[in-house]
Amino acid sequence: MVLRPAMKAGDSIKLVGIPPDLPDDAEFQTQALFQKCLGRSFVISAIESFEGVLFPLAGIDVGHVIGKEPWEHTIWVQLEYLRPTDAPS
Repeated sequence: MVLRPAMKAGDSIKLVGIPPDLPDDAEFQTQALFQKCLGRSFVISAIESFEGVLFPLAGIDVGHVIGKEPWEHTIWVQLEYLRPTDAPS
């Protein structure tokens, strides 16, 4: 078992998976946005805990993936679906 240091804001990561229970939102097209981000590298903008969620989520600014400023769209994802960019696949 390989222990990885805790991820934090500012870390470079790659989105390596999509939560199977990810709800889709008609306005934000959540499923399609996650698909476009899959396998791409990003920088964690924040790690937050939310009421009713049992684990912290990483905020990733992804607006540039859909032709906007990066901060215009942020996805929140469980850390288990992220890998440091310097980690082996």
